[in-house]
Amino acid sequence: MNNLYEELLSAVHSVWTRRWIALGLAWVICLLGWFVVALIPNSYESQARIFIQLDDALAEQVGIGVADKKRDIERIRQTLTSAVNLEKVVRGTRLGDTIESPKQMEAAVLGLVKNVKIVSQQDNLFQITATANYSSFSDAENAKLAQAMAQKLIDIFREENLSGDRGEMVETLEFVNQQLKQREKQLESAEQKRTAFEAAHPELAQGGAAVVQRLETSRSSLRDVEADLAAAQSSLAAIDGQLAGTPRTIAGAGGGAQAALAKAQGDLASMKARGLTDSHPDVIATRNQIAALKGPAAQEAANGGGTVNPAYASLQSIRAERQANVQALQSRKAALQSDVASLMASAIKDPELATQAQRINRDYDVLRRQYDKLLQDREELKLRGEVKTEREAVKFEVVDPPTTPRAPVAPNRPVLLFAVLIAGIGGGCAGAFALSRVRSVFSTTAGLERATGLPVLGAISQNLTDGARALRRRRLKYFYGASAALCGLCVVLLAIEFVQRGMVA
Repeated sequence: MNNLYEELLSAVHSVWTRRWIALGLAWVICLLGWFVVALIPNSYESQARIFIQLDDALAEQVGIGVADKKRDIERIRQTLTSAVNLEKVVRGTRLGDTIESPKQMEAAVLGLVKNVKIVSQQDNLFQITATANYSSFSDAENAKLAQAMAQKLIDIFREENLSGDRGEMVETLEFVNQQLKQREKQLESAEQKRTAFEAAHPELAQGGAAVVQRLETSRSSLRDVEADLAAAQSSLAAIDGQLAGTPRTIAGAGGGAQAALAKAQGDLASMKARGLTDSHPDVIATRNQIAALKGPAAQEAANGGGTVNPAYASLQSIRAERQANVQALQSRKAALQSDVASLMASAIKDPELATQAQRINRDYDVLRRQYDKLLQDREELKLRGEVKTEREAVKFEVVDPPTTPRAPVAPNRPVLLFAVLIAGIGGGCAGAFALSRVRSVFSTTAGLERATGLPVLGAISQNLTDGARALRRRRLKYFYGASAALCGLCVVLLAIEFVQRGMVA
């Protein structure tokens, strides 16, 4: 601990004995440092905030959703700091007065890239920050320039949002109209080619789809007829089985068809005996009855006089009907089979022609779908453009207008001036201490003893005359005055800085 204390006293003594060197170095360091600080231009910053309104019921109804608006805002935010827009800022402010060549314009734009920032604070709130720190302008001019830059960015934002979107919509509609004209010409050509082909080959109309459809319809009808024929044949077989087990006549006497025929003939003879003519209604009715009974009477006589079984007669009638149905279905089946065979023969007759028909029809359908889709897109674009024109799909308002900076945001010159003063004093002390180390001078007897390894018996004190003491006091006054002057110069520089800020405000 004693050694450390002695080293500290030695260092202080070394610096103090060379205090003029330390003060000179401090002056040099401070003057150079303050000069460098003076060369750093003040940076004035202007800020503005804008609010973006995203919700619009009509815009969402026609398909301009929030996602589209957010994408548009993000696009504007990114392109707002593009080279083209920054060049507009340069030309629209005092920066453009100093531009005389393309290289100067490029340098000015590159400088603005660092001095302009657009930050999204929230979903709907954006902050625009513009910084001006040009050495060619005064502090007051830089402050006004920062505000002008922020205002110009807001104007560009409004222009990009309103006229930019509308111009883009017009360009899009023009492009869609050009595509529609091209598709219309292609569609007309394809339609003429399709019409000429179908006129030459009507059986392959619509790419042979009619033939295929007819073939499928005939095959379906054939399957239905085959199913109905199988059912009809099954029913006919059932009736044949019932007829085989049913007797033709029923045994019995009297009252049959023969008795009825004899009675009718007797009635006719009685009518003629009464003098009725052949045109009399009763005579006509009796003759008809006799004609109807002759057949059953003859059959009854052939069967030995038995009565015809009515159930057998009914089954015969049903069988005749079902047999006729089977024959009709067989004829229908034969016709459908012939039609299917004819259609299949026509389908495989010329496969290259069928392939050509399908290709023509496919090309026409593709062009037709594309044309209809473009028509729909054009109508939607027109509606969206009208909504954006009339209602502004994205509305915004300036929440905080560009501020007029009163004080520079950088550099913090008072702190830098004071830091240079501290650095100068520290540098001067460090220089004096380093010089003491180069020149081997011992401030204490202990240091000399440690350095030589020899015992030091004592030290001789310095005795000054009155004249030397007066000279020392005078030199100390000069030293204190020079030191105070250094600190005073720092205070003066600080005062000048605050006066300049007051002049800007």
